[in-house]
Amino acid sequence: MKRNIVITGGAGFIGSHVVRLFVNKYSEYNIINLDKLTYAGNLANLKDIEDKSNYKFVKMDICDFDTFYQLMQDEKIDGIIHLAAESHVDRSIKDPFTFARTNVMGTLSLLQAAKLYWESQPTPYVVEHELADGSKLKAHCKFYHISTDEVYGALEMTNPEGIEPPFTTKASSGERHLAYGKDFFYETTKYNPHSPYSASKASSDHFVRAFHDTYGMPTIVTNCSNNYGPYQFPEKLIPLFINNIRHRKPLPVYGKGENVRDWLYVVDHARAIDTIFHNGTIAETYNIGGFNEWKNIDIIKTVIATVDRLLGRPEGADLDLITYVTDRLGHDARYAIDSTKFQKELGWEPSLQFEEGIEKTVKWYLENEAWMDNITSGEYEKYYECIYSDR
Repeated sequence: MKRNIVITGGAGFIGSHVVRLFVNKYSEYNIINLDKLTYAGNLANLKDIEDKSNYKFVKMDICDFDTFYQLMQDEKIDGIIHLAAESHVDRSIKDPFTFARTNVMGTLSLLQAAKLYWESQPTPYVVEHELADGSKLKAHCKFYHISTDEVYGALEMTNPEGIEPPFTTKASSGERHLAYGKDFFYETTKYNPHSPYSASKASSDHFVRAFHDTYGMPTIVTNCSNNYGPYQFPEKLIPLFINNIRHRKPLPVYGKGENVRDWLYVVDHARAIDTIFHNGTIAETYNIGGFNEWKNIDIIKTVIATVDRLLGRPEGADLDLITYVTDRLGHDARYAIDSTKFQKELGWEPSLQFEEGIEKTVKWYLENEAWMDNITSGEYEKYYECIYSDR
């Protein structure tokens, strides 16, 4: 089946994995990677597929309504997978306006352009493609918006010692499969965002749902937990710490390091996006998580142990790099996402235990030092200094 799909933010961390999966798996699809190439967008993430015949890169700001609307018409776009976003809480605290512009107005720009083009078709929300043999094929349109579990707010850490969780999957840690409270984020959990980042994402989620409820646009929303894996820009915890351990630099830990997050290997997230785009129910929301709750300090110690072992350093050699710094403003205590709806309805679950994913992740960064060194210079160094120098 022929489709013309735009993947926004396709040069970023999660986006590049989704682009790679779709380009390699669906040779009959035309995949357009649309990215502004801001600090976290890196076309080096996609060197292995850049010459594929069904792949095209377009440099564009999602806030540029006129240009995107023209692209919709020129390329006869029938599917949008929307990942482009400003996505780091620390940055949102320092510059909330940029987050509102990109995450809210950018999403609205895409929605309105898609609505105008798709409603202009002879059959609204159905795009007709002509195939090489002259026959025609009708593709049903879809706007798939990827969001975050942070829109739900925060959960209480009612069991800081850890208790047995009510669910388990292949991804659940063999040794540390614990829950730190009895409540979880469900698809029905009321939105309660606390940071400028999560507030901007919550607003974008509401706009996507409003375009379905008001105009009948075929939309799907997913909320995911923390991702980790290859090609992640090192402002996020795991790649930042791998790089700092490699160079024997301090590891800045917010507060006491007791904040809890659920962790999802990025390749599994890309698989989930593929499944939902093709098989998800229109107007539904699905949570995507790794069924893995970890305290930050426990993750950090696991990363240290893994890096030290792979670099041939003595066990615990870099534990002295842990440096406790002033906690972030409004730092949510616990995120824990329940993905059982997605698991039961569409048959998806993560493929790796967290420890396995960390092993693969650390190996990738150590084997791709040139990639890391290239992006941890210049402007990144200025950003790193700005974020952590006064803590």
